[in-house]
Amino acid sequence: MADEGHSDDYIAEALQVAKSTVARIRGRYCQEGLESALKEKPRSGAPPKVDGRAKAQIVTIACSKPPDGRSRWTLRLLADKAVELNVVDSISHTTILRTLKKMRPSRGRSSSGV
Repeated sequence: MADEGHSDDYIAEALQVAKSTVARIRGRYCQEGLESALKEKPRSGAPPKVDGRAKAQIVTIACSKPPDGRSRWTLRLLADKAVELNVVDSISHTTILRTLKKMRPSRGRSSSGV
């Protein structure tokens, strides 16, 4: 898109990413080439606790009928159930929250940015 003369704003809107993401990848391309722009370098720190399969299973649990005596799932109940079902070895309720927030579908952005 940049090669076609489109601005970073246009590209960010079309791809539904932040303008800073477009600028960062464009910079990596200019400095290090296409391969570097397409593939991120390994990150430091612990690997993600929740992979794609576990995320899908957590969402499936969250969408299922809550336990007897409960009207809905809580984050702690979801964490306990994910461990009980061997989806993960251990997981905190805050990781469940982050996982569900990331899995929520984007509603896109309006032209006003709201």
